[in-house]
Amino acid sequence: MTIAWASFTPFSSLIGGLMIGAAAVLLMATLGRIAGISGILGALVPPAPGGAWRVAFVAGLVLAPWLYRVFATPHAPEITVSTPVLILAGLLVGFGSRLGSGCTSGHGVCGLSRGAPRSFAAVAVFMATAMAVVAVMRHVIGA
Repeated sequence: MTIAWASFTPFSSLIGGLMIGAAAVLLMATLGRIAGISGILGALVPPAPGGAWRVAFVAGLVLAPWLYRVFATPHAPEITVSTPVLILAGLLVGFGSRLGSGCTSGHGVCGLSRGAPRSFAAVAVFMATAMAVVAVMRHVIGA
């Protein structure tokens, strides 16, 4: 395995991680809520009472990359799979989030930091599945 040093951005990654952690702490400290996007988004359809903070949270998720693009010079992502594969992947992630009672942000960021045993199990399954998929895609299918 080699590291693509031109793409290695430890300081940007650190700042991004600190911002995610700060947002999670702020949401927990102010509203007593977990920053798990699947739960936040799931409560918007149908709308739950007192959901203005959910709308603001999702709006921030949508607007942040757009603002970054306006003020920075982002690298264009390279998508090498077809649209049907992307749709299938999104549906599988959504199904897995519902099946696992949460997503990587809820379990991985908030659950692990709270020491939740269910989150440790969920993150272990996320990671094992991700490693298996990458191994199959690279070494079996050759994609």
